Amino acid sequence: MPAIQEGSAGPALDSAPQPLRVLLPSPIGPLGVELLGTAVVRLRIDPPKEERSAFTPFHKVGGSDALDEIFGHLSEYFAGARRKLDVEYDLGPCGVSGLAKRVLKEAAKIPYGRTRTHQAIAEALGRPDDYRLVLSALLENPIPILVPCHRVVPAKGVGSYIGGADRKRWLLDMESRPLDDEPL
Repeated sequence: MPAIQEGSAGPALDSAPQPLRVLLPSPIGPLGVELLGTAVVRLRIDPPKEERSAFTPFHKVGGSDALDEIFGHLSEYFAGARRKLDVEYDLGPCGVSGLAKRVLKEAAKIPYGRTRTHQAIAEALGRPDDYRLVLSALLENPIPILVPCHRVVPAKGVGSYIGGADRKRWLLDMESRPLDDEPL
């Protein structure tokens, strides 16, 4: 075991890697994307103006193959040309745990263009009476789009969404359109 010298405070508390924060334009408004390495650890839809200064605008970010791939996949998704994002993400740094993590993992299983109800998610988790907790967890989703909480709907209507009902409706409508090379 390494010795700690007297008077030493030990390792610096702020030595944890800092995420790269990029502000990416999208059809649903700017996206604040935070990455640790090649994993997205947070995605904010239309971050408040006072938070935007923490993000580097996409056009000012130096390119790399990994970043080009991540942001290319997101752009293709929003253009309706990509159904599977294939973007690595990590819920760990967001502090998501317990039931919320289980809800988000279940939401991540919903295929493109399909929806499930809050009740169906609660039942899949073995907690059929906790559909309101499902909604609460989805409204705190730190990585919307990648964890497609917009695909979880109430029994009737579109329901609430972390990015607002209009954005949820836009995403669901976009996902309901066939790809250009698919037969109608």
